[in-house]
Amino acid sequence: MNRVVLLGRLARDPELRATASGIPVCSFTVACDRRFQRQGEERQADFISCVAWRQQAEFLAKYFAKGHRICLEGSIQTRSWTDDKGEKRYATEVMVDHIEFAQSKGEASMGGGMPQAAGSYNQRPAAPAAPAGDVDSFMPIEEDDLPF
Repeated sequence: MNRVVLLGRLARDPELRATASGIPVCSFTVACDRRFQRQGEERQADFISCVAWRQQAEFLAKYFAKGHRICLEGSIQTRSWTDDKGEKRYATEVMVDHIEFAQSKGEASMGGGMPQAAGSYNQRPAAPAAPAGDVDSFMPIEEDDLPF
């Protein structure tokens, strides 16, 4: 199984291009904090190259910018090519299947850029929106609120 879930911030503005046949493709980099940090050192991050195609590429380029928090699902894909000097080059990228905003409207309004009707774009039905609150912790739920 080849499945990837990333939560991080865009390291730069997404770059929207089109193939020779006119298919939109968007390249971007997600900075994901590592779980642990050494005492006295700054937290490290991994910068992961990602690619979105077609409608997702256009959605990403329109609604996301450098610094926005993003959550995505996809799969890892490797490719190789020969550069101008005749040397073999390799790239490992996440091919995106599902994209969601991962910041609140308040965070977006402070940093600008994200529309008020923000949501997610994917090829399956949208999940219900999470209640507002701290995204890094659980929210208490009363038993009467459970659907079962």
